[in-house]
This record gives sequence, C-alpha cells and structure tokens, in this order.
Amino acid sequence: MCGRYASSRDARDLASAFEVEEPPEEVIPPSWNVAPTDPVYAVLQREDRRLLRVLRWGLVPSWAKDAKGAARLINARQETVTQKPAFRAAYQRRRCLLPADGYYEWQVDGTRKQPWFLTSREDGPLAMAGLYEVWSQGEERLWTCTVITTSASDELGHIHDRTPLLVPREDWGRWLDPAVEDPGGHLLVPAVGGALDAWPVGTAVGNVRNDGPELVQPVEPDVLF
Repeated sequence: MCGRYASSRDARDLASAFEVEEPPEEVIPPSWNVAPTDPVYAVLQREDRRLLRVLRWGLVPSWAKDAKGAARLINARQETVTQKPAFRAAYQRRRCLLPADGYYEWQVDGTRKQPWFLTSREDGPLAMAGLYEVWSQGEERLWTCTVITTSASDELGHIHDRTPLLVPREDWGRWLDPAVEDPGGHLLVPAVGGALDAWPVGTAVGNVRNDGPELVQPVEPDVLF
C-alpha cells in the first residue's frame, strides 16, 4: 500500500513539471510526511484545462452519506479499480496524478517494521496514478483523492508487495483526459523495475507529527531500530 509520501516541491515547480497552465490559488506547505486526510497537490483535467489543485487524501465517493470513511480509502487496488463501486465511476471520468518526491513502505521482519524511502532515479517528481471525487452536502463541497497501487517489481518486492502505480510522462495526457473512459489496460500493469532507488530511513516517519527533510535521509544499519 501507499500510506505516507513526501511532497516538498513548490507549486510553481509542479505546474511547470506537469505542464499546468497556472499554479493553484491555494498553496500548501512542503511535507516530507504526507499522511491520510492531509491536503495534497493533484494534477487533473477539467474540460480542456490541465489544473493543479489541492485535494484531501482519502476518497469520499460522491454517493457517500458522509465523509467519515475517507481515511479508509487512501488506496485503490489496480486489480479491482474498474469494478469496486467506490472507484469505478472515478476511474472512468476523474483520474488524476499525484506528484511525489517519493513514498515510504514498511518492511516487516518478525515483529519489527523498517521504513524505506523510494524515489525516482531521475530528477523529476513521481507521477502517482490517482482518482478524485467531488462530494457535496448542502453548501459543502469536498474534493478528495486516492492513490492506485499495484504489485511491486521483483527488485522492490522484498520491501513491500504493493507500490503506487506510476504513470509515464508519455501517457499523462491519456490518463488525465476525462473523455477517455478507459485509458488502456497497458497502464494498469505492475511497475517496471529499474525506475526507483530505495534506502532505509529512520522510524521517526512513523509519527505523523514528525516532518522535515531529515525523514528521507538514509540511516546506518546500527540505527535502524
């Protein structure tokens, strides 16, 4: 799964990287410990405009009676995203990209859990595949999103068996286009190996109150736990 990630880039940098016409009106501070229900940047397309918007992480389906279940829908499995009622409609019309410096996964060794940070081997941000919804009740309108996950490649599977689905740059346009109900099964495939670097980090990331660039710094084996 993807339960924490880092997103520290400036909104203008993200707008440039994802070819967005203009940065969002709402700006959020950088975070190296993005957690469920936090506000996050998302790239999406409305009509013919590519936008960078601030959404809340944790999908609330448009038909939900209330927004209480958002924290449970932070991930959508690639294998069932086209079938599950909570995600099916969003997959057809409301796909997005969630920019990230990288993300965390916890490797289980007996009773111990070691966090790892996974990031691109290139300079740009990761483009995590996501879905978004607009939930409304009376005057309230809530924009929320979820990260699509897939099977981890062999070289990363030893850390965790799931990983965010990453969309290649050449497929961004098709993925975001709301006129395309199904962007193609070739996008919903396990991650290709060789695209990510990974290293162990300190356990401080496990506490949502901790934040800062030190969370992504590699640690020596004798301070892992």
